[in-house]
Amino acid sequence: MTDLLERLRERGWRLTAQRRIIAEVLSGDHVHYTADEVHAHAVERLPEISRATVYNTLGELVSIGEVLEVSTDGRAKRYDPNAHRPHQHLICSRCGTIRDVQPRGNPLADLPDDERFGFAVSQVEVTYRGLCPSCRG
Repeated sequence: MTDLLERLRERGWRLTAQRRIIAEVLSGDHVHYTADEVHAHAVERLPEISRATVYNTLGELVSIGEVLEVSTDGRAKRYDPNAHRPHQHLICSRCGTIRDVQPRGNPLADLPDDERFGFAVSQVEVTYRGLCPSCRG
């Protein structure tokens, strides 16, 4: 069973066949599928699953905090099941490939007090951009 499926079971989320397939599609390292990609993978396992079911389920998973919605540079939103492990993203500027990264250090500590402008900062989002090996090649 995947980490996402385990978390959903623990919280008592009703796992219909459609929801289970969507959670299984979202399992794995560095998964950042668009809703259409989730649907395409889900149809391979459950041909009758509708696009609306995929979109609605992804919306529910985001609203309950089990999946992160990642938006980059006006491209389609992507869905990241790695919602409970602190991480940042490394994004290819050309093809849009996304990888999860866990840099060392504390990005909150890197912001000097005089640059906080009185904010009580509670969260930091860092995005690393560059070209992936395929696009550099």
